[in-house]
Amino acid sequence: MTDDSNPLLQPSALPYGLPDFATIRAEHYLPAFETAFARHLTEISRITMVRSMPTFENTIEALERSGELLDRVAHTFYTVTSADATTEVQDIDEKLAPLMAAHQDAITLDSALYWRVQQVHAQLDRLELDDEQRYLVERHHREMTLAGAGLDDEHKARLTALNQQLSTLTNTFERNLLNDTNDLAVVFDSADQLAGLSSGELSAARRAAADRDIDGYLIALPLFTGHPYLAQLCDRTSRRRILDASRARGSRDNAHDNRPVLREIVRLRAERAALLGFSSHAAYVTADETAGTPDAVEDMLRALAAPSARNARAEQAELQSIVDETEADPFTVEAHDWAFYTEKVRTARYDIDTSALRPWFEAERVLQDGVFFAATRLYGVTFSERHDLVAYHPGARVFEVRNADGSELGLYVLDLYTRDSKRGGAWMNPIVSQSRLRATSPVVVNNLNVPLPGDGEPTLLTLDEVTTLFHEFGHALHGLFAEVTYPHFAGTNVFRDFVEFPSQVNEMWILWPEVLDNYARHHVSGEPLDPAVVERLRATETFDQGHATSEYLAAAWLDQAWHRIGVDVEIADVAEFEAAALADIGLDNPVVPTRYSSTYFAHVFSGGYSAGYYSYIWSEVLDADTVEWFRDNGGLTRENGDRFRARLLGVGGSKDPLEAYHDFRGRSADIAPLLKRRGLEA
Repeated sequence: MTDDSNPLLQPSALPYGLPDFATIRAEHYLPAFETAFARHLTEISRITMVRSMPTFENTIEALERSGELLDRVAHTFYTVTSADATTEVQDIDEKLAPLMAAHQDAITLDSALYWRVQQVHAQLDRLELDDEQRYLVERHHREMTLAGAGLDDEHKARLTALNQQLSTLTNTFERNLLNDTNDLAVVFDSADQLAGLSSGELSAARRAAADRDIDGYLIALPLFTGHPYLAQLCDRTSRRRILDASRARGSRDNAHDNRPVLREIVRLRAERAALLGFSSHAAYVTADETAGTPDAVEDMLRALAAPSARNARAEQAELQSIVDETEADPFTVEAHDWAFYTEKVRTARYDIDTSALRPWFEAERVLQDGVFFAATRLYGVTFSERHDLVAYHPGARVFEVRNADGSELGLYVLDLYTRDSKRGGAWMNPIVSQSRLRATSPVVVNNLNVPLPGDGEPTLLTLDEVTTLFHEFGHALHGLFAEVTYPHFAGTNVFRDFVEFPSQVNEMWILWPEVLDNYARHHVSGEPLDPAVVERLRATETFDQGHATSEYLAAAWLDQAWHRIGVDVEIADVAEFEAAALADIGLDNPVVPTRYSSTYFAHVFSGGYSAGYYSYIWSEVLDADTVEWFRDNGGLTRENGDRFRARLLGVGGSKDPLEAYHDFRGRSADIAPLLKRRGLEA
């Protein structure tokens, strides 16, 4: 294969630089990476071999110009590995992981490059730089220092080896999880076992089984511990089977066992942290986040855990009362019963059955008349589907986004449905990142895992799935709106414990009256959701928050517990470690399992949230405070949207996030709105 025949090595001729996925085949990837690695190293050597003294232009800006081909190839490949990972693509990813880690270290740990960055940083106060340029110098210096660029050659060699081992292990963890999740999908022989599901949900289960040549109904597992169907399934045995399968992922004695994998990941991360001068991986990670230290994270988690566990116990007692009063043969409520009886309590207290709302949440209407509508009203942007543009999978749709004045902004790709080749959960990632320096515009993708119904059946979303779509679209807006010069700051390239803030804010529009009334229409009759139901729905906003907060905090604490371990500590049994950690923080209620157990905790063992899963609740402090600001200032208006876009979304990572928040809000965030939202006031 020649470079000229590899579409990954040629600039895309498609609008906005969308990769020409129709021409890209699996065999193109490794040769493209090899060429991109070599070109990037050449570009770096041209920086380090300059004989004149380091300047912003010949060092920092040159560094930002380098690696453009590698970024293009990597964005394309990793979009596919997460959303359409065939066995061939998985094999390439496994081979590539240590190569990518080694290449990143070759740049980050380059002594000559680090010396030049240090020299520019040392004269920062004497240089005539704008705010973005100044912050860029600070970030490159900080990140290279924390990465180990100042270590001696012996320690750098060990660090490089650790990084390569970790890249391979995290790849293995994700592959094991994908395969075990597919293997553990639950097969039911008859529709009677799935009583409580709608005709559309049964149709989706039949289709999923048929896709695997199975006779019956197949229920695929989401990434988190629970399952949306647990709230509807009448058969207690069926509920137990689904939850047991979910919790077994990655913890069975088979080829997909993630227990030894995660223990080794934890050990190597601890060793790397010690090599870099930190007491733990958590200390290493939080040193460059807004939290600052693991102690700050622990203080917040412990402060919230006690009232959350208290509220969950009260909710559990109420569920038990329902069971005792309504069941002919009462039983003790277990974890697989929680969602089902919570809906009974919700119905009794608020006259709301959230599963019965699905006919009002038809997916296309939610997207067009809810998600897009709110964005248009708030920011003036418009969305038009580009049927002429092909994404990486036939199920992924491409939309062109334009500003209020009609000018081009970027592309938005939506990949809604689940499939065996897609990892679990929901996420946003860039396919092309915006940068004035590189003259690129943003192309972003949202992935969800909604079951695909049978032919002719409508896609009716649960309220949780509606929330997920609005949430992930908040990330997409961040990626679309960030307008920066340097690619280092593009889109969502912000601190991990800040990145969830814009997406959480976007959830506020789900129940905003003019938005809800526009999209929540019955898919057959077109009738709007009854205003009385809407009011009762709003009244439930703190309902079941003890459970929701407890399961999240339990996962956040597990993440911290694993990553606060020192280099000399060995963990023999994963289950025992989990139990001890949850008991330590008072979240060891077996009826409220952690949202993710360690063996399927992809966020921290194969994603970018290691020692950072706390960031959702950390960001929610800012989110809840921002929602209060919108409500106090007129809500869904262009004036409010333009302020939020200009001062927060638009700056990307080019400004300290807490400074950007202060600039938007006029003060630092107050935690009181968060406590009220989650029912955790004293």
